[in-house]
Amino acid sequence: MATTLLEQTRGLQEDNERLVAAIVRDYQKDVKSHKEKLAQNHRVKKALDSLQLQSERLLQIYEDKDGARKEEIAALKGDGDVMATFQARLKEVQDYHAKYPSTDITEPEDTSGGLRGELDVEFSGEESLGRFLDLHESFNRFINSKFGRPMEYAEYVASLDSFEGIKRHHRFSKAYRDYLTELRDYLLGFQQRTQPLVDVAGQLQKTREAFAQEWEAGTVPGWADRGAAEVPAEAAAGKLDVDAFDSVEELETIGAQRLKEALEAEGLKAGGTLRQRAERLMLLRDTPRDKLDRKHFAKGIIPQAARTEGAAAKQAAAGRAAAELEAEVGSLLDSLAKVVEATKDQIEKRSAMTFEEHQAELAEAEEAQEQDSDEEDDFIYNPLKLPMGWDGKPIPYWLYKLHGLNQEFKCEICGLASYWGRRAFERHFKEFKHQNAMRALGIPNSKLFFEVTSIADAQELWRNVQSREKGGFVRDTEEEYEDTQGNVYSKKTYEDLKRQGII
Repeated sequence: MATTLLEQTRGLQEDNERLVAAIVRDYQKDVKSHKEKLAQNHRVKKALDSLQLQSERLLQIYEDKDGARKEEIAALKGDGDVMATFQARLKEVQDYHAKYPSTDITEPEDTSGGLRGELDVEFSGEESLGRFLDLHESFNRFINSKFGRPMEYAEYVASLDSFEGIKRHHRFSKAYRDYLTELRDYLLGFQQRTQPLVDVAGQLQKTREAFAQEWEAGTVPGWADRGAAEVPAEAAAGKLDVDAFDSVEELETIGAQRLKEALEAEGLKAGGTLRQRAERLMLLRDTPRDKLDRKHFAKGIIPQAARTEGAAAKQAAAGRAAAELEAEVGSLLDSLAKVVEATKDQIEKRSAMTFEEHQAELAEAEEAQEQDSDEEDDFIYNPLKLPMGWDGKPIPYWLYKLHGLNQEFKCEICGLASYWGRRAFERHFKEFKHQNAMRALGIPNSKLFFEVTSIADAQELWRNVQSREKGGFVRDTEEEYEDTQGNVYSKKTYEDLKRQGII
């Protein structure tokens, strides 16, 4: 019976207190399984939404912009006849209960339980009630697009936030923005389903505000030029001093891979034979880059001389939109870091399973779903902290030693990061962390630097490579001597051996 504003206020306040008490009682329950915790969070989310709506209604009543509440309070006093006002109110209450006789307000409220409601959120089989990500749609779109490349699903999940590996001109395309939008929407929906109490919208809004400030300051990683240049400034490390070479034949001596890196750094086409690449790069020695024919540039790159103001503004807008989507995806991945790691472990676990084991796991999952039981995993005693196998248990110690997982490899370039096992150590040279650190040192991450973990060694090797590319001649190391037996030595080695009387 909420015919007056005062009665509405009392009812809303009572409902709010009841909701708060129900939330407290719900959190006092001993919830163990993942499914029960997820259902509890969704129940609390619905209760908080109702609490917020009712509080907004209360706020409107208390603000009393139309003065109705003030008039109602004044009407309680009457025109001097208090008893007449009381009798009128009493008659209104009696009429209400005569009209609705089934309403029983004498029955005590049940405060034994908390909130009620089952989990009504849908998850795919791959997501396993929100434990793992299901990125197969985004993965298929990525590997079948021009900006993507063929790779395994595990590698895709591991490099999900490595946007710098995508070529610059592809990051301006609409297809790339559509891919990022699809990925962001999935991650956003997944977080809302698995973490309903987190203010995801507010988190994204803060990300957009921080991005806007960084964009204006030109501090967004990979977008320091704010999308104005067709080739990023970070690519300068791959450029080659063409003036140090006298002919196309001399350029061919540095190899096809190095020529490809130099052409990509200049924004030119990097395909073709070794001869074609060298001839294309040699054009830069006699012709300024802005005056080169547009046919020599890679697809999607417009030379500065051929670019109009409208095209430059359109490119900058496309670059900003792509960079903002990358920032949003990165923020969501940071919030879901534990789920991403669990997804990587699940992929590695399944890759080691046979077909029969995989079918058995699916059968167990279906049986558990039919029984509607999702009990939490039992505690596993693992004092040696061995990696988990396909069955969710620690692998045998002999297998741990066989794969060399007890051996620690450190990489100074990656900030003295530790890698356990030879396989993980070799794989990290292709990962984003190592590539980004090499880029920060101004060194291309090519095959020459494989297994180089010291910063000093990498810089020394890069200086030697640069000196060779410039055609310099070092007498002590490159001048050769031959002894009486026909053995060939460098000048320094020959003199040392002769001084010792060995030759």
